Amino acid sequence: MTQADASPSPAPAPIQVEDVTLGYGQNIIVEHLSFSVTPGEIVVIAGGSGCGKSTVLMAVIGLLPPRQGRILVHGVDLARAGEKELARVRRSFGVLFQSGALLGSMTLAENVALPLADAAHLDRRTLDLLVRLKLALVDLDGFQDYLPAEMSGGMNKRAALARALALDPSILFFDEPSAGLDPVTSAELDRLILRLNQAQGTTMLIVTHELDSIYAIAHRVVLLDKAAKGIIAVGDPHRLRDDSRDPRVQEFFHRRPRD
Repeated sequence: MTQADASPSPAPAPIQVEDVTLGYGQNIIVEHLSFSVTPGEIVVIAGGSGCGKSTVLMAVIGLLPPRQGRILVHGVDLARAGEKELARVRRSFGVLFQSGALLGSMTLAENVALPLADAAHLDRRTLDLLVRLKLALVDLDGFQDYLPAEMSGGMNKRAALARALALDPSILFFDEPSAGLDPVTSAELDRLILRLNQAQGTTMLIVTHELDSIYAIAHRVVLLDKAAKGIIAVGDPHRLRDDSRDPRVQEFFHRRPRD
């Protein structure tokens, strides 16, 4: 085979979860969990309350070591990586927590600047310019001197997203991004997430149970079930809703209470 005939190898999955079991103490939350996220894909982890959505996210970002199996981010097993390798991989992703986790005593600009100040030696002018660029990405240019208490819930979520984008991550993780937002503000955040994905090709793993958001943004859904302690379906949310014959899948996507 000549070099011209050789087809390029597919890009490796930025996130790989392989036969993972997670729990706290004696309580097993999920077991034998396996899925991957391809470059530029938006994958939503969904399911009812208590099914382990946020637990899975905590494990994927390296805050909860698996009881079994392994989780690779850019090919690195975070549970077994050394400090330098772990720090390098963590600089490649950003996290938007459910609360936003902005520091109330700092302005939006100061909050967004935190990861930049830790990661690089930047002069004040360059730092200020980068902060304004990140805030502009989330439609908050001009609000850099505001405190979180002076902003709406939706604006604070966008500011937290700007902070997550500070280091130009190739992966973004979201934990219930629309929690506490009204339907209009939630839809605006969904559009922003899609815009960032399409413009920058950012890989995204999102935890949510909000059906409107799932249909709007998800390329694929990993659907968890509390009783099953694991995955019961993976696929396009519209196809799962319309084609799945699993009653648990139908209950979730059609909001049908379980008998």
